[in-house]
Amino acid sequence: MTDAVTLKIEDLRVARGGHPVLHGISLEIPAGEVTTLLGPNGAGKSTMVLAVGGVLRTSGGSVSLNGSSLTRMRPEQVRQAGVAIVPEGRRLLPELTVEENLRVATYALSHADAKTGIEYACDLFPHLQTRWKAVARTLSGGEQQMVVLAQALASRPKFVLVDELSLGLAPVIVQRLIPALETAAKEGVGVLLIEQFVHVALGLAQTAYVIEGGRIVHHGTAADLRAHPERLHSAYLLRGQQVAVDALTESGE
Repeated sequence: MTDAVTLKIEDLRVARGGHPVLHGISLEIPAGEVTTLLGPNGAGKSTMVLAVGGVLRTSGGSVSLNGSSLTRMRPEQVRQAGVAIVPEGRRLLPELTVEENLRVATYALSHADAKTGIEYACDLFPHLQTRWKAVARTLSGGEQQMVVLAQALASRPKFVLVDELSLGLAPVIVQRLIPALETAAKEGVGVLLIEQFVHVALGLAQTAYVIEGGRIVHHGTAADLRAHPERLHSAYLLRGQQVAVDALTESGE
């Protein structure tokens, strides 16, 4: 793959509080596909997203897009380059309305691009139009997740990194969010999905990485992991999170 169609993360190293968290991880996120990063809590998934997004400072390695380095750029520069992140935790401005949250997310765009981007986000999440003037803190968890995904996609990024899509949400709500990511990928956006429910992630992705202890321990097709879920057991068992892999087996994948 070339940089022209890939967000490349190479030998990325990050320390938090003086302690190494990422020990030189490398992965590629192709445009127009969904890639998933799986692993137990504490493995370094969220740290990687924040480092790529410019929120955390890296101590080594590189992030590049279209042959241009994004390493150590500020968050607004990363977003302007075409990479949007959706951190864990549904970070909205709670006292602003849905409309205002989307307008804040597109403030750096021209008036025309912001208008087009917000319309695009509303096409992906038509339910938001019924909650347009609702204050963010009054929304349900699923509606809040719609808004944060809409914020990321309204800027029409080349790549979007989504950390824990389903955290705290009922499965029926998650099924309303997945089509937006599928549509974005079909339209050329490269999607990295970090997801606690393995069967959801592998059902959506084409490529899968597994991270454990800040290191990539597996890379292959999502179809291969769907067919052989036992390959995930060692990573999750180390952290006592067998339930995530059991969910894949029980789903019948």
